[in-house]
Amino acid sequence: MTKGTIMAADGPFYPRDRAWQPPALSPGYKSTTLRAPRQALLSLPQTASELTGPVFGHSMLGPLDNDLIRNYSQDGGEAIGQRLIVYGQVLDENARPVRGTLVEFWQANAGGRYRHRRETYVAALDPNFGGCGRAITDDEGYYSFRTVQPGAYPWPNGGNDWRPAHIHFSIFGHAFAQRLITQMYFEGDPMIWQCPIVGCVPDKQAIEQLVARLDRHNSVPMDALAYRFDIVLRGRRSTLFENRMEGN
Repeated sequence: MTKGTIMAADGPFYPRDRAWQPPALSPGYKSTTLRAPRQALLSLPQTASELTGPVFGHSMLGPLDNDLIRNYSQDGGEAIGQRLIVYGQVLDENARPVRGTLVEFWQANAGGRYRHRRETYVAALDPNFGGCGRAITDDEGYYSFRTVQPGAYPWPNGGNDWRPAHIHFSIFGHAFAQRLITQMYFEGDPMIWQCPIVGCVPDKQAIEQLVARLDRHNSVPMDALAYRFDIVLRGRRSTLFENRMEGN
């Protein structure tokens, strides 16, 4: 047992290392000046109604829910852009797969534009790309989906700040109140290290956990490149989640 490890009923629990989490107030990310709490945080236990239902099952998913290339097709065509397969495992802190987990994902199109009524970027919309989907992890904790490479886009943080290509993830537990949110970047993208949001994270290892690795072995020849992005729940090895900086 390592120092700082406590034993839970189902194995060791590794306390969250707060040192590698970004501070709530980060001047480089200007929105935090309004969002950062001004008083000490309180940890509130979840109620019974928050911890029960609904139960997510495969019956709630449509056949194209995990295919962003085709699931918003308006004219029988497919989304424009470099085709990708994104897959990975949802694991607990002891590398055990977490099965039956609802994973949602959303992203900008190949030009860097979201399909959102408040979107201000001038890049064109793709009529056959909605930018969102979902999947449920299998018995080994794996999820996968098809999509196109999202584009980078400018945002009004500084004079010339751009977000690197990324995909947002939402991971649900057994109820809607049990939700964790993170985002995935792409291996080799130099813009990751120029992003003010990424720059708020003080530990390089924590950032690298958000970077998906190119996997040529699982790519589809003449069709799509593959990227692997594993998500770790709880403890010292946990993936960085935007909505639960205090731990999950």
